[in-house]
Amino acid sequence: MGMLFVILLSPLIGFLFSGIIGKYLPEKITGWISSLSILVSFIFSLQVFLDLMPNVAEPAGGPAFEAIGFTFLSVGDVFVDFAIQADRLTSLMMLVITGIGFLIHLYSISYMHGDKGFYKFFAYLNLFVFNMLVLVMGSNFLMLFFGWEGVGLCSYLLIGFWYRNAEYGKAARKAFIMNRIGDLGLLVGLFLVISSCKSLNYSDVFAAAKSGSLSTEMVTAICISFFIGAMGKSAQIPLYTWLPDAMAGPTPVSALIHAATMVTAGVYLVVRCNVLFEMAPAAQQLILWIGLSTSILAALIGLKQNDIKKVLAYSTVSQLGLMFIALGVGAYSAAMFHLITHAFFKALLFLGSGSVIHGMGGEQDIRKMGGLKSYMPVTYYTFLIGTLAISGMPLFSGFFSKDEILATVFTQQPVVWFLAVVSALITGVYMFRVFLVTFMGGFRGTETQKHHLHESPALITVPLIILAILSLVGGLLNLPELFTHDHAQWLKHWLSPVLGNAQDALHHPSHSTEWMLMGIAVSVFIAAFLYTRNKYISHASVPEEDAEMTGAAKWSAHKFYVDELYDKVFVRSTERLGSTMDKADGGIFAGLMGWVSSGISYMSGLFSKVQNGRIQYYLLYMVIGVILMLVINIFK
Repeated sequence: MGMLFVILLSPLIGFLFSGIIGKYLPEKITGWISSLSILVSFIFSLQVFLDLMPNVAEPAGGPAFEAIGFTFLSVGDVFVDFAIQADRLTSLMMLVITGIGFLIHLYSISYMHGDKGFYKFFAYLNLFVFNMLVLVMGSNFLMLFFGWEGVGLCSYLLIGFWYRNAEYGKAARKAFIMNRIGDLGLLVGLFLVISSCKSLNYSDVFAAAKSGSLSTEMVTAICISFFIGAMGKSAQIPLYTWLPDAMAGPTPVSALIHAATMVTAGVYLVVRCNVLFEMAPAAQQLILWIGLSTSILAALIGLKQNDIKKVLAYSTVSQLGLMFIALGVGAYSAAMFHLITHAFFKALLFLGSGSVIHGMGGEQDIRKMGGLKSYMPVTYYTFLIGTLAISGMPLFSGFFSKDEILATVFTQQPVVWFLAVVSALITGVYMFRVFLVTFMGGFRGTETQKHHLHESPALITVPLIILAILSLVGGLLNLPELFTHDHAQWLKHWLSPVLGNAQDALHHPSHSTEWMLMGIAVSVFIAAFLYTRNKYISHASVPEEDAEMTGAAKWSAHKFYVDELYDKVFVRSTERLGSTMDKADGGIFAGLMGWVSSGISYMSGLFSKVQNGRIQYYLLYMVIGVILMLVINIFK
């Protein structure tokens, strides 16, 4: 199907255009053409989505549309094609990637104005979107891995975009290395798949699993390996520390890669392989508890962060943990529901923080802000909508997607449900904290910053308004059964051809129980709002300075010293090993090589006396040789 290749290749053409010609053109032309290349992909993705509506039946166990380009890999009896597909799951991811990607491209035209690397920035953004589309549209695991590594490369390039800053370069390397650790797990999983199934095609692997050709132990090993890969991309314990540091990149990078698309690749991988994970309960339990631990730990850290982007970064880690909780209990459609709503409100919040930073002249510390409501009204109202959505305001998108996850978890793991509710409470506290401290009260910055304050231009505010609308109405995708009965859960039915029996096996709470759970969720939201309002509005508190923090607050502000632990155990030990090897190289090995060199030089000196170019010596050597040959023959 040619339309699929148009969707895939349009961003690649944009990358080539921006990378080769962009530097010779005015900024706006480069920015708009790059943006339009994503818009083309979005329009065709929308057409594919409409073609997949219920009147077009999907073949059982296979995609509705597929296009094959060429043979990607041929080794022995294993053939892997460069093939792309579109099914119900893929179409959702395509819309999220290209739709939000287009808005972020528009935003970047204004945000990156005047940057010397403007054309490179857009080239990297286009390349990222291309690789992300390869990841989700590929019809086999090799295509997924190709896109998986591609977005890792683009992440490195975009996080370290302002490479002249040494700290930004370190953050880029940290992200690259930690993702490679996870990618090793994914690679091991692919080796296990190809050794046991002799194929990397989704249809072949899932058919083999359903037929019972794979042992439980093999499926469990594959799923755990895949989840290790997901840990790296989706920033789960212990591979989560790269994501907050990745805020070193320009704010549009944070919104596109670390809120809406790349970090959700791990969630997509597990949902795509739901057939395998349903056969590996041990792997599901691992996912559940890792997700829960990540959600709570990141939320606790977010409570005392004062960099506006760092708060949102730890919020992303926490929300990803919530998605993995859903995956751990088999609630795949609920995880996808929250993935989509999170893409809306977290992209909105990151872009809103970028608008604030733009208005503050580069300042990111919320303690030096305050009172921005009157200076930046559009940013204020859109950021408020994003805050209400992620905090679980009734009728907002985040309320419905969180409720779907919590209701499903309650029926299977009540203890996990309680701890997830605690995480939701903490989320409300730190999000209202950052909102109230930033936009309410009096301005606490310098007079220069106050004079610079202004609302952002239209190319920044229009994407904010669109994302705010999506954050409001996104919950309509999957309204609870108790509101309009089962047939209204559109997303659940939409994904049923991909998820098969996985969703049918889930036990849903009764309507009375769900009303109770919803009431608890509303109470948690109100409690978080009243607490933060009382502290930061009624008592006009300002977050304390770092030096003033003690006890648990200090631990939270210092991220529970996990980074310091990693630095001591891994970074410094590696540096010491390198230093030791350097000394050995300069001492032992250099001395040894010196002796070898001297020996060779001495021997060459001896041979040079023999090979002196004088004929009489060569005649003498010849006579000696003939005599030796005669003697040897005589004694024989």
